[in-house]
Amino acid sequence: MKRNSLDICADMLRVSRVGARKSHLVYRANLNFLIVKKYLDRLVDNGLLDHSGDQFYTTNKGSEFLERYDTAIAPLSRRL
Repeated sequence: MKRNSLDICADMLRVSRVGARKSHLVYRANLNFLIVKKYLDRLVDNGLLDHSGDQFYTTNKGSEFLERYDTAIAPLSRRL
């Protein structure tokens, strides 16, 4: 099953909860470096991820997104 952009964002936010480097995001979210770069820029610009040194951390806003995603969107995508 192909993931959409919300699924990818949610995966990256989950991996970054305890802090993750870009290479960890690539391997744990099962993406390539070009795709990760695109999504990192988007997530940081929208305040869902924070960048400190070489680590990325999920912000409070990112955690709220994950809660809403898990209750509203994820159940729908599992049925398809």
